[in-house]
Amino acid sequence: MEDRGELMTEMSNERSLNLDQLSTSELVRLFSEEDIQPQLAVAKAIPEIIKTIDLILPRMKNGGNLFYLGTGTSGRLGVLDASECPPTFCSPPDLIQGVIAGGSAALTTSSEGLEDLEYLSIEDLNSRNFSSNDCLIGITAGGTTAYVKSALSHAIRIGALSIAIASVPAEQARLECDVDIRLITGPELLSGSTRLKAATATKMTLNMISTILMVKLGKVYGNKMIDVAVKNSKLMDRALRILADLADINRKEGAELLEISNGSVKLSLLMALGNLDIDNAQNILKANNYSLREALNVIDYPSK
Repeated sequence: MEDRGELMTEMSNERSLNLDQLSTSELVRLFSEEDIQPQLAVAKAIPEIIKTIDLILPRMKNGGNLFYLGTGTSGRLGVLDASECPPTFCSPPDLIQGVIAGGSAALTTSSEGLEDLEYLSIEDLNSRNFSSNDCLIGITAGGTTAYVKSALSHAIRIGALSIAIASVPAEQARLECDVDIRLITGPELLSGSTRLKAATATKMTLNMISTILMVKLGKVYGNKMIDVAVKNSKLMDRALRILADLADINRKEGAELLEISNGSVKLSLLMALGNLDIDNAQNILKANNYSLREALNVIDYPSK
């Protein structure tokens, strides 16, 4: 059996050698201080994150999908980020997908034994029709997970985009990929528990990647989520406030536009700003890649 004791994620943190003897106050302050490390780690990986986004975007525009893949905490983080995109941006459910060893059951039940199965990740990707047009982000905090490593190599073999996220230096664990994102957060306060700093840095990175991709895909105008799915009272309120802010219309007028547009904030905005009926607004949006800013340029509206 391989000795992983030299991996940074498995090392003992000198600041927490007496962890079980600290007071509640000391523990909270120590954890808070250590949680600065994920922010620093993400900042140091900015060039690789930029490269990742710039490589994924054209594939998405050409019909490709993005897959997050991992086991345990790493897999759960991918599923979480992927599942938040459709309600936030009205993106198709398959545009960003989370793949975790053991499937949905592994979200709440331990399935760590599956991480050693190299063939399983390829089967999981194949079941989702993963192809050369797609993108894979394989997440493995320690850089040694067989389930993830085999998927990254498979992506390379078939010509898909292969991106790795790990929290150990490259010399400790080599990964076959097109972009290698290393989020070096150091040894965990609880030795080996990468659900702490390593996971925090990973969540920050996935948030950044998915949100910026959606911005680039025209699902944001200014800093407003104009493709938000109006599914409850909170989101209806947000939609009405967006319409009031950007189109200077009252809530009653906003609600009427949302009813006509079947809850589409983007379409409602175009109708209001361009004084368009639903059919013309839909045609203009479609002709301009569903980008509100591009559509407003076509109708010569002085967009903000």
